[in-house]
Amino acid sequence: MRGAEPGGALSARVLPVGRDALLVELDSGEAAEAFHAEVLRRRDRGELPPVREIVPGARTVLLDGIGAAGPDRLARELAGWTVRPLRRADGPAVEIPVVYDGPDLDEVAALWGVPPGEVAAVHSGTAFRVAFCGFAPGFGYLTGLPERLRVPRRATPRTRVPAGALALAGPYTGVYPRVSPGGWQLIGRMPDPARLWDPARDPAALLVPGARVRFVPVETGSATGSGGERA
Repeated sequence: MRGAEPGGALSARVLPVGRDALLVELDSGEAAEAFHAEVLRRRDRGELPPVREIVPGARTVLLDGIGAAGPDRLARELAGWTVRPLRRADGPAVEIPVVYDGPDLDEVAALWGVPPGEVAAVHSGTAFRVAFCGFAPGFGYLTGLPERLRVPRRATPRTRVPAGALALAGPYTGVYPRVSPGGWQLIGRMPDPARLWDPARDPAALLVPGARVRFVPVETGSATGSGGERA
């Protein structure tokens, strides 16, 4: 199976991983998100064989710990799946307060062709969804920006990005859960970045794949911290 188009019959590359896992490779990030959403929908409806872990990536979804049905049988079943179009309105919702005062705000505004004061309204007015997680515990790759608002990484990465920094790069938005180097464009900060990862909470990550995310602008005086991660 090769080349997936959301909203139609599944066409993807399905690879065995060890003795009880499958790696499903899709042709685009959008196709991977749609397939991941379909897996979750079928799991919640009891239509998916027992699978211990479902791990989405940029263009892949790993199905690990496949139960008694076995990976071979599930691989055959996947060939007959119809993947529904991705619905960004589905999934749990998370609100994240943000102070839009990042050091790259003016540069992003210029790339968007808007005054710096409008970046907050444009960004917070976008419906985001966590496509997958990576780099550091609590870091989610959020999609939803239209192509005209996508910006390149910085030519020279920063050696230190603070925890809670709100950043953009290509099709993604992310919030750095801890201090680290990073090359994304910084447009704001989350006052309470500790919320992003709490080992005492279940789940520990605030931003889990499939969750909807809404950024809420807050005044500078509301900020209690600043923040970052590796991206």
